Amino acid sequence: MKTVTKSILVVVGFAVVAGTGGAVWWHAKSALPATTYRTAAVTRGVVVSTIGASGTVEPEELVDVGAQVAGQILRFGKDEAGRPIDYGSEVAEGMVLAVIDDAVYQAAVAEATAQLAQASANQLNAEASRDQLKAKLHQAERDWERAKKLGPSDALAESSYDNYEAGFEIAKANLAMGEAAITQAKASVAQNRAVLQRAQRNLGFCTIVSPVRGVVIDRCVNIGQTVVSSLNAPSLFLIAKDLKRMQVWVAVNEADIGNVHPGQPVSFTVDAFPGETFRGTVKKVRLNASVSQNVVTYTVEVSTDNPGGRLLPYLTANAQFELARRDQVLLVPNGALRWQPKPEQMVAAAAGAKPAKARQGAGKESDATAGTGTVWALDGEQVRPVAVRTGITDGIVTEISGAGVTEGLTVVIGEKSASKAEAPASGTVNPFTPKMPSRRSAAPPPPPH
Repeated sequence: MKTVTKSILVVVGFAVVAGTGGAVWWHAKSALPATTYRTAAVTRGVVVSTIGASGTVEPEELVDVGAQVAGQILRFGKDEAGRPIDYGSEVAEGMVLAVIDDAVYQAAVAEATAQLAQASANQLNAEASRDQLKAKLHQAERDWERAKKLGPSDALAESSYDNYEAGFEIAKANLAMGEAAITQAKASVAQNRAVLQRAQRNLGFCTIVSPVRGVVIDRCVNIGQTVVSSLNAPSLFLIAKDLKRMQVWVAVNEADIGNVHPGQPVSFTVDAFPGETFRGTVKKVRLNASVSQNVVTYTVEVSTDNPGGRLLPYLTANAQFELARRDQVLLVPNGALRWQPKPEQMVAAAAGAKPAKARQGAGKESDATAGTGTVWALDGEQVRPVAVRTGITDGIVTEISGAGVTEGLTVVIGEKSASKAEAPASGTVNPFTPKMPSRRSAAPPPPPH
């Protein structure tokens, strides 16, 4: 009997140990993370390889209207709508923009006019004097001719003969001086006429007119403000000739400028219109590079249409220069080319294979060079390699091709681990987990006897 009892105790002990070990194994198994693949399907579409850069929207042609004379701003002109010239005013060529106080310049014109009149009178006086001198010369010449016929004789004293000769020579000299006076008077007239023209021109500069038809995008002065013209004409108004045609001045890094050329398609966005893409083409690559903190950039002019006037001057633009474009090609997310499985995740036939690395380097926006790579397709709970040739990429998806690649093929782009213990979807509960009594079922202790 003792032997039987002892045997039963041994069996019970083994059962307890086995149950405890099973509970520990069940708990350990439930705590292991389960691998879940993140997948994507191979799609067919369009991919564009681009270079990204930022710039500023600028009017295509801008005219800076300045003042060529100094003075106080008296008033502004009227725009086509009859309102005073201001920001956004539409103006026509020759329209008055502003008027500068012209009192000083009116006086200068009056003074120059008087001086011109005086110079003209002097010219007339010199011409009249010349006519007198001509007559005197004619008289002196005739007297001298008669004296020469008579010669020094009893009829003509020698001194008288000499006087006639001297009178003739003096008359000739006086006429030459008269001619010189006329020349001088004419020069004075021309000089004073030029002074008058300059004074009239300065008077005209007091009225600031628009040299072109366009829109005022900046007004730099106010009524009552005094402008001072020196070596550089002060800026009064900034006029854009045509806001229906705009430019984007894009700063392109020196490493990318070799891929930019005139006529190249460009797309850009502005923060003022999120989600909307505008189109343009490269017009010019400026050669005067700028250097900031040892970074060399070149300004590229991109022309774009703005028929509705939605693009405003000086908006910040994020531009993409199109390097290459592929239509209706097979595309895969770049993560599929970067992800590498563990050996235990591969099918048996591929466990010892070395996947090809994409020479292209998926994710580089400006790289349009073809290369090779490997994507991993699901095969049950494991993955198998699919060799591909890679094309261009836009930084998000990459063009691929190959014998084993078809549209709709499911490839792995990553994985995530989730603990089964954290989310018991089946509702299974470990029977060996101790349970805490709830407050609702807890009974008060019995009273002492």
